[in-house]
Amino acid sequence: MNSATTAPQNTTDGTYRPSFTWDAHACLPLDTKTPIDLLDDYVAGNIDYVCVNVGMDMNSVPHILRVIAAFRAKIAAHPDKYMQIEKFDDLAIAKSKGLLGVGFDLEGSVMLQDMPEMVPVFAKLGVKQIHFAYNRNNSVAGGCHDVDMPLTDLGREMVKSVNASGMIMDCSHTGRQSSLDIMAASTKPVVFSHANPKALGGHERCVDDEQIKACAETGGVIGICGFQRFIKSPNAPEVPDMVKHIDYAVKLVGVDHVGIGLDTMPSVAGCDDFPDGVNRAHYWPVESGYGPGAGGAAVFDPRKLPALANALVANGYSTDDVDKIMGENFIRVAKASW
Repeated sequence: MNSATTAPQNTTDGTYRPSFTWDAHACLPLDTKTPIDLLDDYVAGNIDYVCVNVGMDMNSVPHILRVIAAFRAKIAAHPDKYMQIEKFDDLAIAKSKGLLGVGFDLEGSVMLQDMPEMVPVFAKLGVKQIHFAYNRNNSVAGGCHDVDMPLTDLGREMVKSVNASGMIMDCSHTGRQSSLDIMAASTKPVVFSHANPKALGGHERCVDDEQIKACAETGGVIGICGFQRFIKSPNAPEVPDMVKHIDYAVKLVGVDHVGIGLDTMPSVAGCDDFPDGVNRAHYWPVESGYGPGAGGAAVFDPRKLPALANALVANGYSTDDVDKIMGENFIRVAKASW
């Protein structure tokens, strides 16, 4: 918690509206049939930019390309509500027009086909952020639910390509040693777009203090995730749960290195992320608390982000620091990376 004096509120009803609200990771169903109006929950939460997943390690390249094409077309079909973010300056343009800026991210590196040359190709399609392993080890990096392994030589080439291609380098879902190696190798800030302090969350998908400190040392940001299993909430996460995790990270590495990455996952009947033949338990292992009947899969509602901003002010954070947490820190990383 920050002890600086709180600046005056900036709305007529006494609530605080951050200068920019950034949700660093959201999941829509990876299906061409997915209704794009699922993004309206982000509009309702006064969110200015959201980064939407378009593919994971278990998804084929053709599948990912179809999803990207469908999402881009649907975003373009609603210029009154959304704007595809292609470059850094688009963030301010979308904000000035009252539009939700939308970027894409990839969760894993299998879709890169062991070719660093694939990174700029996806960048041209609107992918603004990537991490290299979705829970399990691959030829590039280790996953958080697998045997811990270092970043491979190919992985180091991939880091160079990400740094050169205008993407944000992410370490969510990545194994501990690989994440530390990525942060040591990157010449640009590295983020955990959606993760929680392991000291509070306790789960394998959470990140320990050394990882959080290494992230901050790159100039990066840890995006506090609103996923129940990782925030360790007995019920659907609410504002106090988010504040607790934000406070911990701020006390550990300072307010300049904390942000928001909710990992919201709305479900739609008839739409599915997993292709036929893929073993869900491989990527979401039962022994790690996943699977039918496991519970813990509720996510903080993005429509409650204004309430989170107000709670941070009420808890003693200055409005300047609330602005940083709610979006300005990720804007800084985007300016350095894109």
